[in-house]
Amino acid sequence: MAVTAREVALQCMIAGEKQGAWSDGYLRNAIRKAKLSARDAALCTRITYGILQNRMLLDWHIARLSTVPEGDLEPAVKNCLRMGIYQLGFLDRIPPHAAVNEAVSLTKRYARNPRASGLVNAVLRAFDRERESGLPQPEEISVRYSHPQWLVEEFSGCLPKDEVESLLKADNSLAPTQAQVNLLKTTITSLKKEISEAGVSAVEHAWLPNCVELEDTGDLTELPAFREGCFYVQDVAARVSIMAADPQPGDRVLDACAAPGGKSFAAAIAMADQGEIISCDIHPHKMKLIMQGRDRLGLDCITPEVMDAKVFRPEWEGSFDLVIADVPCSGLGVIRKKPDIRYKDPAPLEGLSKIQLDILSNVARYVRPGGTLLYSTCTLLWRENQGVVQQFLEKGKSFSLSPFQLPDPIGRVEDGMLTLWPHRHGTDGFFIAKLIRAC
Repeated sequence: MAVTAREVALQCMIAGEKQGAWSDGYLRNAIRKAKLSARDAALCTRITYGILQNRMLLDWHIARLSTVPEGDLEPAVKNCLRMGIYQLGFLDRIPPHAAVNEAVSLTKRYARNPRASGLVNAVLRAFDRERESGLPQPEEISVRYSHPQWLVEEFSGCLPKDEVESLLKADNSLAPTQAQVNLLKTTITSLKKEISEAGVSAVEHAWLPNCVELEDTGDLTELPAFREGCFYVQDVAARVSIMAADPQPGDRVLDACAAPGGKSFAAAIAMADQGEIISCDIHPHKMKLIMQGRDRLGLDCITPEVMDAKVFRPEWEGSFDLVIADVPCSGLGVIRKKPDIRYKDPAPLEGLSKIQLDILSNVARYVRPGGTLLYSTCTLLWRENQGVVQQFLEKGKSFSLSPFQLPDPIGRVEDGMLTLWPHRHGTDGFFIAKLIRAC
């Protein structure tokens, strides 16, 4: 029997709870293994991400309507209920009977309790009746937008009160697929034409040059333009960080935490593939990702190398024009793309700022006098962003923050530090700090 889109979504949810699997990686592999059509793959992805984006709200509804306590439901049953409620409550194009029947059918196949399908049928039909007359909503903003309370409190400490809800809404939105043009091989006009002729919608980004937003993508790796190296997928925020660093042809650049290589690729294109970029990561298996992207894009100036960014390399001291430190972080700026990040245990995050400061302090020694040090993260927490930069500047007096210029509507960043917000800028949540070493 062929595996359906909803069944793959269910398998992904169960794997996430039982094995701690990250949804994006598991889902990608599961869709490929199931050989889903482009349409079914899109439905599967939407259901999976939709459940993760709204899990606390879905569980709130289950707790209201189920005769079995929500905590006593086995994973397969709970996730069939989540799937049914999500489709009924959030997807306009799914007929209610299809959502209910498929959830009941999957419960019969995956649940250990033979009576569980009756419970699923009853809960979903009760929810559907309520939906027609108006659903109740939880008072707590945390539950309404499915962000754990600790995370709401963290964001409340970083944003004006009236913006917190806007950020939570943005976190639950669909992130666009953004492709950066490889100007060494094509132009944005030619790329748009080629992609459009392949049946993929491509629209120029509203304010970032040489960037297109893609819809109805299917498997992008199958596009001739992708195989020919005419573009690479990268969020606007990451590309903007390289614009802030402003690498020039002939520069010697170190990308200290590079995998999978997007910032190295952006820097190489900005440098017209002239100069040298050493792209490092602590994990040897990630060298393959960097090399594959480099070779596909035709970027000869990039050399991958395994490196622990916390360990000093004396032969590199003072020898780079630009050092990029895109450090490991909590990832709380990319919740749109990895919605399950919000549910991870926050305790290990407490030690991240020390690791980040150790990396920044070490790789700063590789910057030549007058050279540039770029610090960036894909998180929104002050302690991992401004807090780390502040500690670094207090320790190392040879560096200072430097202004940088970006396209409007951002414009000139006078204080050398910028936080990009999903609800303000339509990008990943991202932090950039540009520092210059004294001559």
